[in-house]
Amino acid sequence: MTMAAYHTKSIYPDSDGERMADNTLQAEEMIGLKTNLDDLFADREDVFVAMDLLWYPVEGHPEIRVAPDVFVAFGRPKGYRGSYRQFEEEGVAPQVVFEVLSLGNRIGEMLRKRDFYDRYGAEEYYLYDPERFDLTIWQRPSRQESLILIGTPNGWVSPRLGVRFEVPGDRAWTLYRPDGTPFRSPLEIRRELDRVRAERDRLAAERDRLAERLRELGIDPSAL
Repeated sequence: MTMAAYHTKSIYPDSDGERMADNTLQAEEMIGLKTNLDDLFADREDVFVAMDLLWYPVEGHPEIRVAPDVFVAFGRPKGYRGSYRQFEEEGVAPQVVFEVLSLGNRIGEMLRKRDFYDRYGAEEYYLYDPERFDLTIWQRPSRQESLILIGTPNGWVSPRLGVRFEVPGDRAWTLYRPDGTPFRSPLEIRRELDRVRAERDRLAAERDRLAERLRELGIDPSAL
């Protein structure tokens, strides 16, 4: 690490000393959001998705900071960051921010975070309570306006993400990609990847067996 990098890191620490999540339910929701958003924007190099990453909006003021549970920054490249320093990101604020409530961070803290997101440029703020199945949404209609309360509209489609939110109220929310497929849990994604890898390995083994049989018959497989 260069002296300049060390100096910057010491001014803008990468950690606030707080736990990522207070319980397994909150952690599962955060990880699920991050994993599915990563997958949704996997083919776009100009979309950066982060979880529990400190956001510093003002240069020279490390005390002004917050660590959203999950955020999405459009117009910023993927890649490693110890923190999101907005003044080093061409002034681009994360446009979409998610907070997942737990017993350790109740509504007062979340509303203070809303004021932070409003002041420093977020366009959409989603506050979800996984214990009460409650989602509250704020949106900035234009750059000149402030975040306004949308409420809890079932079937809401994020202007930035293209994601549809189904919030029945009596069970957990379901998020749908623009193509209509639902977000999946990290476990479901891992099982699907395992299935794809197993099928790939099966096809490779079948190809090798066929190639060997052709060679036994005096046929060069590469000539086919």
